[in-house]
Amino acid sequence: MRVKKTHTYIGLLFSGLALFSSPLLADTPLNDELTQTMKLEPNLDNGKKIFKQCLVCHQTNGWGVEDGTFPQIAGQHRSVIIKQVTDIRAGNRDSPIMYPIVKESVLGGPQAISDVAAYIESLPMTPTPGLGEGGDDARAEKLFYRKCAECHGADGSGDKKRFYPRIQGQHYEYLLRQVKRIKEGKRRNANPQMVKRIAKMKEKDLKLLVDYISRIKPPKDKLAEPDWKNPDFK
Repeated sequence: MRVKKTHTYIGLLFSGLALFSSPLLADTPLNDELTQTMKLEPNLDNGKKIFKQCLVCHQTNGWGVEDGTFPQIAGQHRSVIIKQVTDIRAGNRDSPIMYPIVKESVLGGPQAISDVAAYIESLPMTPTPGLGEGGDDARAEKLFYRKCAECHGADGSGDKKRFYPRIQGQHYEYLLRQVKRIKEGKRRNANPQMVKRIAKMKEKDLKLLVDYISRIKPPKDKLAEPDWKNPDFK
């Protein structure tokens, strides 16, 4: 399936805006550590050192694994990384795998979070994310503009100011797993509006939707060359 660069369903997007006249807030109320961390000036050199703790799962490039076991985090908004880490530390998001790594005694305090988040954001994204089977392009595009574009943008680039993640080019299997968890109420820091929008979606449409998202190409300045290797971790 090839993602079309059209505005066929922009009308659907703006009709959806009428349902939510005020801007959507962050997924959950901002915790104190998030507020504090967002104010800090990041240090990329220190972020590179801290990123060593992320390599086992997210790989040296930050691309995760194509089968979706671990997500691509390269190129993600610094604000989103900060929010997810502080949500896990504050008990707002369950992640048994990540918690032992991101707890303060291992990762460090707010400055460490700020630094590693900035380093992750600086990494170029994989040009070959894991994909699904494809399918009905027109329906997939329609679903995307109805369900996702208002918050994540027409190009899937997210919104760093509102802590909405960049979803373009994310691994299909990871996206599908997270969407299912959100639908089932198992991801506690999910945006309530997103929960409502996908609550009644059939699995066939969920798969079609996330496959479409995984095929949205990030801008060229965010993409790595196919054979790119992180020079910081040779």
